[in-house]
Parts: sequence; C-alpha cells; structure tokens
Amino acid sequence: MSTLPIFRWRLAPDGYATVRQLRALGLRPGGQDVAAELQRPRRRRGPLVAYLYRIDQAKPVRPMTRARWAALAKANAAQRICPNCHRDAGYRIPRSLGMCTPCADSPTTLAA
Repeated sequence: MSTLPIFRWRLAPDGYATVRQLRALGLRPGGQDVAAELQRPRRRRGPLVAYLYRIDQAKPVRPMTRARWAALAKANAAQRICPNCHRDAGYRIPRSLGMCTPCADSPTTLAA
C-alpha cells in the first residue's frame, strides 16, 4: 500500500489538477487513481482534502449524444414539477422545501 503525496493548499506542482480543473480543460480522470492530495487546514474539524489527478494521464471528455441530452432534459424536468400542485415551477425545486415556493408559502401548507 503506497501513500499519496500530500501538498499544502495552493502549492501543488504543475501537472496535477482536481476534477473541476480537469473539466475546465476539457478532460476527465479517465479511470486513473488519485495521484496526490491537497490539504487545507481547518480549525475545528480536521483538514479539507482535495484529490489531484495527473493531467498527462487524463482523457478527453466524452461528447454529449442526443440520447444523453434527452435523458438530462427529462431528469431536469422531473425536478421542476411540484409534487403538491403538479405545475412546472420554472426552476429546480429545492429539497429543503420539497415543493414550489408558492405552495410552500401558502397558508394551508404552513398550517399542516
């Protein structure tokens, strides 16, 4: 079992990137293992950790197909329908509310 190299926050060498940084470059980890860790100290609950991947081993992001676009649109549409009034809210309904804002703010819902 090998240990990962650990770098302090903002001090990672060139050639490493987080998943978000890879995505901004049009890349994905592509099945490679985590190459290193970034650690940022926190006062109360232990360090924040970000995983780094090697840029030279990253693969290009797969292009979206028509079927993927359709599946994504269907998933987003399902999260826009209010389970209470069955209308399209026009935005993703937050889990914290569980329903659209007008339904959550109505006096009948607040009394229940």
